[in-house]
Amino acid sequence: MAGLDLSGRPGDSRVVVAMSGGVDSSVVAAMLKRDGYDVVGLTLQLYDHGEAVHRAGACCAGQDIHDARRVAEMLNIPHYVLDYESRFREDVIEQFVDSYLAGETPVPCIECNRKIKFRDLLDTARELGASALATGHYISSRLLPDGKRGLYRALDPLKDQSYFLYGTTQEQLSLLRFPLGEMSKSETRAIAHDLGLVVADKSDSQDICFVPNGKYTDVIEKLRPEAALSGEIVHIDGRVIGQHNGVIHYTIGQRRGLGVASGEPLYVIRIDAASAKVFVGPREALETKRVYLRDVNWLGDVPLEQIGPTGLELAVRVRSTRPPQPARLCRSGGEVIIELPEGEFGVSPGQACVFYDSTDPRARVLGGGSIIRPKAKDAEGLASLTQGAATSYTPHVLGAAQARFGAE
Repeated sequence: MAGLDLSGRPGDSRVVVAMSGGVDSSVVAAMLKRDGYDVVGLTLQLYDHGEAVHRAGACCAGQDIHDARRVAEMLNIPHYVLDYESRFREDVIEQFVDSYLAGETPVPCIECNRKIKFRDLLDTARELGASALATGHYISSRLLPDGKRGLYRALDPLKDQSYFLYGTTQEQLSLLRFPLGEMSKSETRAIAHDLGLVVADKSDSQDICFVPNGKYTDVIEKLRPEAALSGEIVHIDGRVIGQHNGVIHYTIGQRRGLGVASGEPLYVIRIDAASAKVFVGPREALETKRVYLRDVNWLGDVPLEQIGPTGLELAVRVRSTRPPQPARLCRSGGEVIIELPEGEFGVSPGQACVFYDSTDPRARVLGGGSIIRPKAKDAEGLASLTQGAATSYTPHVLGAAQARFGAE
């Protein structure tokens, strides 16, 4: 049984399944059909998929829509394709491009889940009279003692998608279901074979769906031809050590492909899009112990407004590939700040910082937010470093402080 926590007989409950054409969502639709639910499949056409047709590793492409339709026909369930290209372009692709041009490292899958899939799809599911909207994401949803639903990390740690779903609201959780959260990927594949699904051996999505050749810079340059402005590559000690052909080719923490020769390993420490400068330096200059957030979605039991300057102990992830680490969430002057006692390397504006109640592999998701650059007022002591303080601080320390706090 898929375990949807719905009252009554399965046959009395309509469940809409978001079908991407991949093996995961196809298995969800098949399991629910097998268990007797009234299943309806919905697939979103999100972008001009002409270049991506038949390309392995891309979701929501033309071939994927075709595969979703084939699975629906095999299961004998209604299937609809919804054209959301214009909304996807405005809310996801355009924002992705603008974020990169601002020197950030955006995560478009998060915005797609938050602004398209879990907003528009849920609205359509309600219009269809559905009791639930089920997806093929690897994350768990469970009933809490107060009757609400909570999000939890998936059973399969290699497939856990909680980092990309932190923006799911409490209202959305009441209708959303994730049947694969308590399964491993190998189990999902096995079920697909047992049920004879035509997508049983289809490869998983790997790339950003609207980047057909895997090069996001091509998309940016196509939509913003003026984006590739050349500029300086500056060591954090102040030396200009090279030139670049556009900040869009760099991300915080990048080491390879910098285009400069040096006797020491160099990393991208900061990107100043306004001045078209890329700052580089040693790895230790990448360390961050304080992260500032915007657009925070809170799923904890205690209201966010009640968390004061003393903060709340929890765990966070600042990248999807990082394990959660102990942290403290604080609020000051309306701002949400994350303190990282152990420090973190390569934190970039635009990425997500996701909250968990612990570092446990099955921890509860408490929400998250988008990382932003600290405001100038938070760079305590920076003025003393930048105004004639070279005799007290080495150029490396001075430059690292400037890079960290956004000062020129």
